[in-house]
Amino acid sequence: MQNDTRNKVIIMGAAGRDFHNFNVVFRNDPMSRVVAFTASQIPGISGRTYPSSLSGPLYPNGIPIADESELAALIEKERVDWVYFSYSDVSHADVMHKASAVLAVGASFGFLGPKHTAILSRRPVISVCAVRTGVGKSSATRRIARFFLDRDRQVSVIRHPMPYGDLEAQRLQRFGDMEDLERFEATVEEREEYEPLLRMGLAVYAGVDYLAVLRRAEEEADLVIWDGGNNDLPFLKPDLHVVLVDPHRPGDETSYHPGEANLRMADVVVINKADSATPEQLAYVQASVVSVAREGVPVILADSVLSVAEPDQVSGKKVLVVGDGPTLTHGGMAYGAGTIAAKNLNAAEIVPGRPFAVGSIKAAFAAYPHMKAEVPALGYRQDQLADLEATLNAAEVDLVLYSTPVDLARLVTVNKPMVAVEYEMQERGGQLTEILTEFDDHRLAEGSTDRGRNTR
Repeated sequence: MQNDTRNKVIIMGAAGRDFHNFNVVFRNDPMSRVVAFTASQIPGISGRTYPSSLSGPLYPNGIPIADESELAALIEKERVDWVYFSYSDVSHADVMHKASAVLAVGASFGFLGPKHTAILSRRPVISVCAVRTGVGKSSATRRIARFFLDRDRQVSVIRHPMPYGDLEAQRLQRFGDMEDLERFEATVEEREEYEPLLRMGLAVYAGVDYLAVLRRAEEEADLVIWDGGNNDLPFLKPDLHVVLVDPHRPGDETSYHPGEANLRMADVVVINKADSATPEQLAYVQASVVSVAREGVPVILADSVLSVAEPDQVSGKKVLVVGDGPTLTHGGMAYGAGTIAAKNLNAAEIVPGRPFAVGSIKAAFAAYPHMKAEVPALGYRQDQLADLEATLNAAEVDLVLYSTPVDLARLVTVNKPMVAVEYEMQERGGQLTEILTEFDDHRLAEGSTDRGRNTR
């Protein structure tokens, strides 16, 4: 198409924000042509096609999804004008390295902000986001949801996307009970987010086309809670933006994209895991938050309260700890709630998982050298789940202690006892309750009127 004067675009992503940005900004834009998505972070998501049923009439053949390693070659081949960075939990330095690689082959590099990508809901929205993955967003979502359920409000939770399978089939998903996890063939990563909410009796919505997802969720809600992924910005325009900060990673709150943007946008900041942080870590993070947050924004300390059903099983035992996959991998954490629980319960030894790892679990240890002991609960595909099972069976320990919210013992067959660590967020003082009470008494009491919508 030699006379094609449209801006040629590549969207860099990881099967989430990239698709959303396309849907709301580019899908119906006749002045732009998205020539490809590139994929990173999540194994096995490249080599697919964003289907024509989702990409719309301007893209009758869909849009190819290439591995990010092909980016420079694609820019040159397609004579790309713009590359938009559209995924999360990447250090500022790494983002700029990627920008430099783009600029070096002639294209411009950019971001799309909330003004153009956040959808306006017909219902009040509370967003729960963070400065890094693994801070405790899910437990914060549960804490907020329980408050409104206790006030007899109808709550819908919309979860950040994890469409790693058939994109057309995953356009709009409603998870109403545990059977839906089987029906939709949910991955371990999806189960980690959905199972605790389903056990509370909440419906969880997710998918690819978030305008359709939102409209469906609004049908049975007085209130929508946006449950964010990684440290991404919310896909919905929030009426109350709650942002979590992790004192175990001091400094990350201002050095990762788009976590720092979340912090600067926050209406409420929660410093989670305060009970297991050092005074020095807390002091550093508190000062850092004050330095960038908007003036007058409440900063609340919260504990991540751990529980084990039978703690005597752990005391004096050699344990292998399994943790949340994304938190340990691109989240940069070497340990999580399972390690803290093992120490609190006087385990005799936390045995490193690295020597026993096989297949994709071994590859994850190689790709993320900061991981030493905890085994990441990877389960994007069945072969990864099989590798996880083999790793746990090979470990020379007395028991497996797992801190992922999914009921892992139902998904793998292991030749030793498996003990779950559960955790809930408990804020110090009553300020969060006061904020939520005011939100309920004023924002929800105003009634659920049609507040317009962004149909870009």
